[in-house]
Amino acid sequence: MALNEESAEKRKSARLVIFELANMISVPMSLNAIVRLKVADAIWQGGSNAPLSASQILQRIASTGSDPENLQRILRMLTSYGVFEEHLTIESSPLDGSASARKYSLTEVGKTLVTDTEGLSYAPYVLQHHQDALMKAWPLVHEAVLDPTTEPFVKANGEPAYDYYGKQPEMNELMLKAMSGVSVPFMEAMLDGYDGFKGVERLVDVGGSAGDCLRMILKKHPGVRQGINFDLPEVVAKAPIIPGVTNVGGDMFKSIPDGDAIFMKWILTTWTDNECKLIMENCYKALPVGGKLIACEPVLPKDSDDSHRTRALLEGDIFVMTIYRAKGKHRTEEEFKQLGQSVGFSHFRAFYVDYFYTVLEFQK
Repeated sequence: MALNEESAEKRKSARLVIFELANMISVPMSLNAIVRLKVADAIWQGGSNAPLSASQILQRIASTGSDPENLQRILRMLTSYGVFEEHLTIESSPLDGSASARKYSLTEVGKTLVTDTEGLSYAPYVLQHHQDALMKAWPLVHEAVLDPTTEPFVKANGEPAYDYYGKQPEMNELMLKAMSGVSVPFMEAMLDGYDGFKGVERLVDVGGSAGDCLRMILKKHPGVRQGINFDLPEVVAKAPIIPGVTNVGGDMFKSIPDGDAIFMKWILTTWTDNECKLIMENCYKALPVGGKLIACEPVLPKDSDDSHRTRALLEGDIFVMTIYRAKGKHRTEEEFKQLGQSVGFSHFRAFYVDYFYTVLEFQK
């Protein structure tokens, strides 16, 4: 191929990439539609996962008058992103005797949207990301560059995200359900691959919410005799009673209850460096010599690449910047290590036990 022809082909490819990126909003919005329509559960049907046409799916999820052609358009597009598997079949036609029909089953990606026996899935996580208040913030992402003192969410909605959630019970409930759907698979993977809770008798979970993580840790490690579920007073007031767990209300920026070890998940990533130092300093004060802070956080790779993991982490970083804190962020392993050293932690280890979160261990 001549040089000019090669350059022309590259330009064509580049234009296609820009077209795809410009239309990328079709992907999350179509995924959102699939979740709202409960398509994954309709196909799964207790594990059968038999290929279904759009019409057959609608028979299971919608009333008459729904449009199978429009559903098929969504299914076909999401098939190109690996959510569904497409099956072409030959069916009889009154016109020419035969016609091809498209049917769809769930891939491993699609199966993450299926509701399990505990009522959990990744479906609420999809819905939580696409609520109206959050969607209003996205056209203002550039404002985080021009003015990092105020988050795009605040500019769009008039107040910080957590304050807004607190006044919207349905939003807050969806967020908690979304976090449970994500947390349970991670905690199972962490408890199978990380042994840092051995020897711990009193464990404090900072930002523990309803105590789900402590419940799983205590079940796996009965040597942990006392769990402290530490969160804002209004949060722990709604926490259920869990054997071996005491709910304690407070402010992590002021003080943290004493413990042999302190656990937290997806806490540091939503705060600035100085705020993280204050949280970690209070953790340091609450630990005995040899005690440790166990933080589960998204950790950015050192190098940028186009892997699904790197993209998910970088996209999550922009989500934090847009919704929660303009200077809150996902960090690299080295950046976390430096934060720990700045408040006095002398030992640091990182354990990769999950596709998204990393277990970071800071020892006093």
